[in-house]
Amino acid sequence: MDWSECKAVEVRADRMSGVPVFTGTRIPVLTLFENLKAGATVDEFLEWFPGSDRAQVELVLDFVSGRHSCRSGVKILFDQGTPYP
Repeated sequence: MDWSECKAVEVRADRMSGVPVFTGTRIPVLTLFENLKAGATVDEFLEWFPGSDRAQVELVLDFVSGRHSCRSGVKILFDQGTPYP
């Protein structure tokens, strides 16, 4: 997925070896999806990962679901071949 259009995510080679993370944090975006898939709520994720921000989480969820104006259609989530949503 091309995260360059999503301001809530940054990908930098010098931070987490280029893994997409929430902007200003070291929290991988994949961690959000792993926790949601396991049954966690957004509120639980925010509690478990201090430094995470509700606005960023909502923007990422909107971005991958196509509700954000900078992308359309369903793409593959990361390299796992998992379509979302």
